[in-house]
Amino acid sequence: MSRILTPREEEIMQVLWKLKKAFVKEILDELPGPKPPYNTVSSVVRKLESENLVGHNTYGNTHQYYPILQKSNYRKFMIGRMVRNYFSGSPESLLSHFVKEENIDVEHFRQILDQIKEEE
Repeated sequence: MSRILTPREEEIMQVLWKLKKAFVKEILDELPGPKPPYNTVSSVVRKLESENLVGHNTYGNTHQYYPILQKSNYRKFMIGRMVRNYFSGSPESLLSHFVKEENIDVEHFRQILDQIKEEE
């Protein structure tokens, strides 16, 4: 991933990640209101496809779209960017922020670390 998705692109990708595959009308139906015009959604999906973030299957005159960009890959990209830009590249600073500012219990982090170690 080389760029941040626009808010509209991210909304559409969230729908595709949720549904796994969808026609433009199905994407439109899943978007929170107020709904953009059908042609806007169609244009955004085609732009995402031109960047190889979305693919499609053809059924007659219609296309059913599916995500090529995996949600986990985009999440990794965005979190990495946030750590670099807001926490001086330090994951430790990010965790410290969550503990101090978001009132997340340190013991909860220890449990998560233990779980990660068990999975390795």
